[in-house]
Amino acid sequence: MAKASTVYDVAAHAGVSIATVSRVLRRPADVRASTRERVLDSVQQLSYVPSAAARGLAARRTGVLGLYFPTLDAMEELEDAHFTQSTTVGVVVDMPDKGEARTPNLYFDEVLRGSELEAWRQGFALMVGVGRGKNPADMVNDIAGRVDGMAVLAQSVPTVPLEHVSRRIPVVLIAGPRRGDDYDHVSVCNTEGMRALALHLIERRGVTDFLYLAGPPDSPDDAERHAGFVQALIERGLDPAHSPVLRGGFSRLGGREAAEQLLVSGTLPRAVVCANDQMALGVLDVFTVRGIAVPGTVIVTGFDGIEAGRQSSPRLTTVRQPMVDLGRAAIRAMLSRLANPEQPPISLRLPVKVLLRESSEGPE
Repeated sequence: MAKASTVYDVAAHAGVSIATVSRVLRRPADVRASTRERVLDSVQQLSYVPSAAARGLAARRTGVLGLYFPTLDAMEELEDAHFTQSTTVGVVVDMPDKGEARTPNLYFDEVLRGSELEAWRQGFALMVGVGRGKNPADMVNDIAGRVDGMAVLAQSVPTVPLEHVSRRIPVVLIAGPRRGDDYDHVSVCNTEGMRALALHLIERRGVTDFLYLAGPPDSPDDAERHAGFVQALIERGLDPAHSPVLRGGFSRLGGREAAEQLLVSGTLPRAVVCANDQMALGVLDVFTVRGIAVPGTVIVTGFDGIEAGRQSSPRLTTVRQPMVDLGRAAIRAMLSRLANPEQPPISLRLPVKVLLRESSEGPE
């Protein structure tokens, strides 16, 4: 590869100063047309590309925003890739996947899409870090040195390294309530949404026998959703202690394992209320294969509103949260903090909607 041209090369080629080259690239309207055309012609001939790092040093900005997730949806289903070169074209009969395929448009995918859209709209690039199998503190520190601000899933990074990072750049926490901190927070109405869904099952479907399928024990979203579920039971005179809790880790595989465990126990509840859609889809996978009628024998519900729940059979009753808007709100909060570092902490809670579908709304 040829040696990359520098701003000094462009200035010499165009017969102008370095400052003039900089003005042409940053504020072209401020430069005489003939000079601007000469500089731009030199840029074209020399294939000059401005250094983002150098511009960042001058402006004390990188033009990049960070997003950190502890993992990505369906990552446990990924296998090592082996690539071979071949011109052979395979022809096969594409059979139905029977629920085994990776599900599209999952939670992190949608939050990421919203973050990308808003960063692009505001003129920033987005750097994404995935911490699965790595030390969260190391990963976040590495990202923080390259970005102007960062959004982090709540409780995915230990307190001390997060505080260290927040002294250098704005940090926005996604999901969960404020817990005595001064970070900017964006989240959704988890408690209210799950409460509304549970109340519907009790009042309209006559359910009194529940099982709650929870996510990871350190998830703030899971804690809020379970709190809403418990509130609904207490409000209608049901004892939450009589509704057992299993954990499925927010994954489809975890939902399948929980469903198998239920079948082994020999006792099925009237409704399995899942803390997210992926676990609910895993439960549906097993019940479908085992011939358990949904919702005739067991009602199954989720939370999130991912596209796969709309395509499942039966379609999944769920609480839809605005995942794309959550990502967009995190970016906006970050940029608001960059523009006004001394403003009070932001706490934004986005609304949710209960979507009643066939997994709960069978014939009376």
